[in-house]
Amino acid sequence: MRIDAGQHMRIDQRMKLAPRMIQSMEILQMAQAALEARIDQELASNPTLEVREPGTDAEDLEAQRNQENRDNSEGERELVVKDGDTGNTDDFERLSNISEELGSSWETNTSEGGGSYHSTHYNDGERDKKMDAMANTAARTASLFDQLMDQWHLVETTPELFKVGEFLIGFIDSDGYLRTEMKTLVDQAPAGVTQEDLEAAIALLQQTLEPPGLAARDIRECLLLQIDARLRNDPDADLALERTLVENHLKDIEANRLPKIAKATGVPTDRVKQAIHNLRQFHPHPGKLLADDAPRLIYPDAVIEYDDEKDEYTATLTHGRLPALQIRSEYQRDARDKNVDKKTRDFLNNHLRSASWIIDAIQQRKATLLRVIGVVVQAQREFFEQGPQALRPLPMTLVADQLGIHVATVSRAVNEKYIQTPRGILPLRMFFSGGTETESGDAMSWAAIQARLEQIIEEEDKSKPLSDDALVEKLKEHGIEIARRTVAKYRKQLNIPPARQRKEY
Repeated sequence: MRIDAGQHMRIDQRMKLAPRMIQSMEILQMAQAALEARIDQELASNPTLEVREPGTDAEDLEAQRNQENRDNSEGERELVVKDGDTGNTDDFERLSNISEELGSSWETNTSEGGGSYHSTHYNDGERDKKMDAMANTAARTASLFDQLMDQWHLVETTPELFKVGEFLIGFIDSDGYLRTEMKTLVDQAPAGVTQEDLEAAIALLQQTLEPPGLAARDIRECLLLQIDARLRNDPDADLALERTLVENHLKDIEANRLPKIAKATGVPTDRVKQAIHNLRQFHPHPGKLLADDAPRLIYPDAVIEYDDEKDEYTATLTHGRLPALQIRSEYQRDARDKNVDKKTRDFLNNHLRSASWIIDAIQQRKATLLRVIGVVVQAQREFFEQGPQALRPLPMTLVADQLGIHVATVSRAVNEKYIQTPRGILPLRMFFSGGTETESGDAMSWAAIQARLEQIIEEEDKSKPLSDDALVEKLKEHGIEIARRTVAKYRKQLNIPPARQRKEY
């Protein structure tokens, strides 16, 4: 085999994204909560960036940004300060020597030789604006494991059984169940622990942990534990039928076979319905009562309102909890001051450039988002006035062509964004979907078809619920022709059970 070396010319096209463009795309795609975290991170790491106080003159801010753009028009550069292997100590000493000129707005820290910078502020008695922007963080809720361990430490039992209980609590899942098989528990238990010890500890956990139903092995045992707890608190309660249903007829309840249950128990159907209603008062997932997944807070990115005078819907971006940012003017002056050490000016220029980039990226995010939402408002007016059944198909490609941007930009703009509309707070992405034409030739989105299907099921005779075939015929009456399997798929997506389970007796 012979190896040759040679020179070749090749023409090809490549696209290289500058750091500024990458940052702009990342910020456009971020949800508001993620953007808040990104801003907090930038405030903590960049001493040249600060939170703008309310009432700051807009013209002054624009002039400030224009000046910063002129100062930092040297081209795209890495957003890092490079420290060489030698000379760092001298650099930090020079930075320390001019700290009086720069005020006390920043300080250096070389305690570990790492050359990291920590932002501080003038101690003039005012509140720290960066800390105000970052400190309002909710305390974390104790985990289910921690809460159960706290309860278990209050139980009076033998040291041996206490250790077995601690071991078992580690296997209780987020629903509050102990679903691990006994064989696995025996195999993983500490040395000397028998199956009898595990059974005894499980029984004690079920009797002492609150709320009732914790440490159950399945839904049946969970409900029975809660029935027993109710009877301990109210000995006069009559829950005999409820206990019978849980012990013998859970599958029949799930399949809505009430006549079969009534025949087997010898009680009227109405009494069976009442007993099932009583069972719904118990919680099938008691662990969620202690440490349920925290509800996700949604802050709308825009508000859609109707303008009576113009007879149109308008979109306005919300500020949410995003702090307004600006660049600290004293650092701009220091970065231009030739009397300041060059290393210091390089350090400040890098951070000033980073601050300018994130401010511009946020402004670009707002502009793009407002343009995309404007198209949605124009295309979906019937939805705002009539509801989900009037939602029209709106492909992202159509919006991209209309705005003259790439479809990927539209996708990033709608990602995890929410808008407040006359129909409630809704995800922006729901307005972008395909659809079909009705027999009358009108365009109808898939979401609108689902809404129509849901309406038909809500209006059906519950004593004779419609089968999927009957739902197909009903949709045809509304000019919508789809297959039976599509009806079944949409019904499952809407969490609507089949006809047999929807029947009411």
